[in-house]
Amino acid sequence: MPWTWRYEPETSPAGAASQEFPTQSDAETWIGETWRELLESGVEQVTLAEDDHVVYGPMGLRPE
Repeated sequence: MPWTWRYEPETSPAGAASQEFPTQSDAETWIGETWRELLESGVEQVTLAEDDHVVYGPMGLRPE
């Protein structure tokens, strides 16, 4: 089952969702490496999903 990050707002320049990942670990590693670029492109928060099931989120990308 593929894992994806859903971007919010969905109208952000980055699109509505990330590429698919084979595992949760791969998805989490990717977001850890690319969150700054996503934030710069207009993504404010993300939600991790496995197929259509929300695993967690939304999670803000701005540092506290």
